[in-house]
Amino acid sequence: MKHLQDCVTLHNGVQMPWLGLGVYKVKDGEEVINAVRTALEIGYRHIDTAAYYQNEEGVGKAVRESGIPREEIFITTKVWNSDQGYETTLKAFETSLKKLGLDYVDLYLVHWPVKGKYKETYKALEKLYKDGRVRAIGVSNFHIHHLEDLMADCEIKPMVNQVEYHPRLTQKELHAFCKRHGIQLEAWSPLMRGEVLQEAALVEIGKKYGKTPAQVILRWDLQNEVVTIPKSVTPQRIKENADIFDFELTAEEMAAIDALNLNKRIGPDPDNFDF
Repeated sequence: MKHLQDCVTLHNGVQMPWLGLGVYKVKDGEEVINAVRTALEIGYRHIDTAAYYQNEEGVGKAVRESGIPREEIFITTKVWNSDQGYETTLKAFETSLKKLGLDYVDLYLVHWPVKGKYKETYKALEKLYKDGRVRAIGVSNFHIHHLEDLMADCEIKPMVNQVEYHPRLTQKELHAFCKRHGIQLEAWSPLMRGEVLQEAALVEIGKKYGKTPAQVILRWDLQNEVVTIPKSVTPQRIKENADIFDFELTAEEMAAIDALNLNKRIGPDPDNFDF
């Protein structure tokens, strides 16, 4: 991982950039268009959105107008909970694709494990994958037991599991499980919405390398082999988040960051979420 466009190879051979731009809570229209445009100009080639974010139109517009060949940009979107189920997921996908104004999506995810529905939903993803509408499929916010349940009878193993992941929630067991099964872990809210940036250990490590605590965390993600999608709408911050390829944390520093774990979430627990 020496460059912004370095990729991990998913278990089906598809290349996914290690670092991307997240756009959760970024307003559709100029705000999201400008954020995506800035990221692409800096060199990002991975954008993560979702039907729920209601900004797929703006993301698609920025991608289409960027002048960058479509095959060089990795686009993720997700099916929302109220659309889960086989037929409804297929319909939701068409809506997302239309809003994005693209011919295909690189990664399509089941946004949350809605009880009694996520298996049917995932079957729809398998169909979209077999039909060549998406290049990779996966899940988001799945615990080990959800993955085991899904894999008991799915045809195509998820390529990605996108979960809340940061120094206060290191998800070691889940990460090990995903590694064993060739499922790539991806971090949403890697900076814990800023909550962890004052942490003395991170400030200290940052000083040594002339980096911010945010940059230290994102580097920790990458060295843990976790794909990461920090969200920002500030050009300077988007640029800063990508400036993490010119230093490397030591094993001791990695362990010091691991030790910050409190199993603390800022988002809902997938087992106790009001779907």
